[in-house]
Amino acid sequence: MPQSPESPESGASDERRHTELPTPDRQLHTGAEGPVDPEDLVRLSGRDPTPELVEEARQLLAEEGSAAIERYLP
Repeated sequence: MPQSPESPESGASDERRHTELPTPDRQLHTGAEGPVDPEDLVRLSGRDPTPELVEEARQLLAEEGSAAIERYLP
């Protein structure tokens, strides 16, 4: 039987579950309301924005334009 992420047997610590909060709605975008910035692209990939990742995303957006987000959105 598969274990839920909350079960103690899953290996996730209580501390980790309590410190990892979902991304607030105000930080999420669909892309329909304007251009995607590099930080948005990093967040779409499921990672936290760091200067290095934001720069990589900036370069990717410069090369591929808004098509770069299609690899992360259905």
